[in-house]
Amino acid sequence: MGARYSVDVKRVRKIQQSINAAIFAGNKNALVGHYAGVIPFKGEKLAMHTDGVGTKVLVADELQKYDTVGIDAIAMNVNDIICIGARPLSGVDYLAVAEEDEYLIAQVMKGLVKGAKESGITICGGETAIMKDVIKGKNRPFDLAFTALGVVEKYITGSAIRNGDVLISLGSSGLHSNGYTLARKVLPMDKWGKKMLTPTKIYVKPVLEMIRKCNVHGLAHITGGAFSKLTRLNKKYGFFIENPVKPAPIFEALWDKVNSEEHMYRTFNMGTGMVVVAPPKDEKEVLKIAKKYKVKAQVIGSVIKEKGVYLDNGTRLDYQL
Repeated sequence: MGARYSVDVKRVRKIQQSINAAIFAGNKNALVGHYAGVIPFKGEKLAMHTDGVGTKVLVADELQKYDTVGIDAIAMNVNDIICIGARPLSGVDYLAVAEEDEYLIAQVMKGLVKGAKESGITICGGETAIMKDVIKGKNRPFDLAFTALGVVEKYITGSAIRNGDVLISLGSSGLHSNGYTLARKVLPMDKWGKKMLTPTKIYVKPVLEMIRKCNVHGLAHITGGAFSKLTRLNKKYGFFIENPVKPAPIFEALWDKVNSEEHMYRTFNMGTGMVVVAPPKDEKEVLKIAKKYKVKAQVIGSVIKEKGVYLDNGTRLDYQL
């Protein structure tokens, strides 16, 4: 059942590579970042990222609850920006709607404002487009995206990662904003809809403190492609997940339908929203900071010499292109 509704991530990766080749060819003013674009500017490094909420907007429309997806739009951007050691500063939103709908727009803005406050950023502008011929849906259909700007405090590329580093999970709040094409198909909305709308957790404050106080070697936001994302950090080493987080009931319900451990850990965050890679000596401090911000955290594995991403039973999660 999982394969029918899954996205061909391997094919997507190839498309991404072709996009990067076109964008960065001959461009000497941009640095290729693994989670955000990096631009040198007057002695600083600026970080930029853009992302949307995906088909989670369909869940919001189904439940006619629109005041939380703005948090997701902010989170999907600021969580990526901090992965390269940048502090998010500001951003702009893009909201596309089918009709002139004051209520819908006001509700979406509530989430954006709340997400911005939690992230410590400002929203300096945005765009609202009314596109009746493009935006289709059941009740109040819309699409939402955000673009964020940050400044690099400590440039983290993953190059410092070494064999024996620990992998520390920062707990997720639920599905976050990925895997909804599958989740919407296999889970009944009347039972799981509210859980699906749980906003994506924002990790800006704890992660920035970890970067400032600890020797963080790498950071991975576990989103589309899930744990295969770890390969973005360093391709010279591998990542062994031997103590995964116990998945919440919504993941267990999905697992019952998908019936594939490999597919689950390649599609969903399984309770881990962010992975912090650090030397063993910094493990206690990272866990201490997470506890300070009431973020569930645990060591889930380590960096190994063998390339790839592996579960403790030998299942390989990365995509070999």
